[in-house]
Amino acid sequence: MEIKKLETDIKVYAYDELQEEDRELVDAAREMTSTSYAPYSKFHVGAAIRMEDGTIVLGSNQENAAYPSGTCAERTACYQASALYPGMPMRKIAVAAWTDGDFQDNPISPCGACRQALAEYEARYGRMEVLLYGRRCVYVLPSVSSLLPLTFTEF
Repeated sequence: MEIKKLETDIKVYAYDELQEEDRELVDAAREMTSTSYAPYSKFHVGAAIRMEDGTIVLGSNQENAAYPSGTCAERTACYQASALYPGMPMRKIAVAAWTDGDFQDNPISPCGACRQALAEYEARYGRMEVLLYGRRCVYVLPSVSSLLPLTFTEF
């Protein structure tokens, strides 16, 4: 028998400690929460992806009464990025969420389906840093695989 230990280092920043380009990406994700369509969950999520050339691609969650036909913000953003900029690597993603009229105190993390979708783009194009916004702090993870260490990447 062998034991493998999985660990993830998460850098925890105050928003003001972020580099300007990371604040810009987090701000874009925060703004996108206002475009979400979440009449059922009341959980508004925004995502922003920085492409290799610096372009920012946006997404927000879009719910549907025919659950689970809706789409999370992270998948909306990465699918749009792939459609608009085919073959261009996605280098960073920021995610923010609010409910009850205010942003979450603590960062939220993408769901499993979003982690897998993002992991496939990371497997194709290389490391994608992850920034998760909360009012109290911002988590910065070195890669999507930090969120999903035993990712399914052999297709």
